[in-house]
Amino acid sequence: MTILVDPTAETASVSRQRPVRPPALTGLSVGILDISKARGSVFLDRLDERFVAAGVKVNRYRKPTFARPAPTGLRQQIATEVDLLVEGLAD
Repeated sequence: MTILVDPTAETASVSRQRPVRPPALTGLSVGILDISKARGSVFLDRLDERFVAAGVKVNRYRKPTFARPAPTGLRQQIATEVDLLVEGLAD
């Protein structure tokens, strides 16, 4: 038996429906959020290159620290500027 624990400290589990994936990225803008972990940008830089080579518009963002959620202003900016977001980290 496997027990999964939600690390968000919610007192009750929240059921969330998965968003519908777009059939293609053509015409969409993709945001890439670096959470400021060491070497996270190495992977995200390659991802950025692949998106751009495929003709996808990319906006890059960076959290001030990996230890805390993204500031409200940054989250609002991302929500108004891109259609999809990729968040990445590495150690």
